[in-house]
Amino acid sequence: MQFGVCTGIENAETARTAGFAFIEPTVRSLHSGKDFTVIQAAYAAAGLPTPTFNVFVPGELKITGPAVDMAKLQAYVAESLGRVKSVGGELVVFGSGGARNIPDGFDRDTAWQQLIDFLQMVAVEADKTGISITIEPLNRKESNVINSVAEGVALAQAVARPSIRVLADLYHMQEENEALATVVENAPWLAHVHVADSGRLAPGTGSYPYPEFFGHLKSTGYAGRIAVECKWQDFEEEAGAAVAFLRKTWDNVENGEL
Repeated sequence: MQFGVCTGIENAETARTAGFAFIEPTVRSLHSGKDFTVIQAAYAAAGLPTPTFNVFVPGELKITGPAVDMAKLQAYVAESLGRVKSVGGELVVFGSGGARNIPDGFDRDTAWQQLIDFLQMVAVEADKTGISITIEPLNRKESNVINSVAEGVALAQAVARPSIRVLADLYHMQEENEALATVVENAPWLAHVHVADSGRLAPGTGSYPYPEFFGHLKSTGYAGRIAVECKWQDFEEEAGAAVAFLRKTWDNVENGEL
């Protein structure tokens, strides 16, 4: 299993030393205002690969509601996925709570169709690059739509494109009291996993049920990646212990020791 961490490439050496296999930067980092050749060079010099990206759509580019500009969204998506591909990206996480949140009073059925339309457009662009898109369910404090793995799968099924898959995030699942077995029920749709621990802190520092969660993933034959997305108190100090905890827990589940 490959364990990675959601962080910028400036932390690549620390992540590599800790034992992470990859880093997961933001799509926004590819739109920093610098000449893109400079950004490409920085990624090429990073000490770890960047196969996955998150923070796909900025909050000001609305996906639902009365202010959707599909032409502007398409231009942004096409440019972004092209840039992701050019720096080694294979998968982009679609969380983007600010962009997808349904405005107060707006018809939810209409908003749901807007999400479908957006992801069908994204799938067309993604297919040009071979990139997969994973819908990330977020807890209700961060988004008022797509709050469970099952809802993410329902949206992916409605879009009905092979490049649109779903992510399971242990933190959001715990916040929503979502049954961990949902990863078994929806296994065919899962392409990526995020983890944290209690309080969204580093894995191994809290009380989240990692053995159970990893056990369910293992039972499905999950072969995707797992990335830590947490609030580090001290990344350099905590990263190594987090990787060791994840690897040991995963291996012990695999060996039937838990």
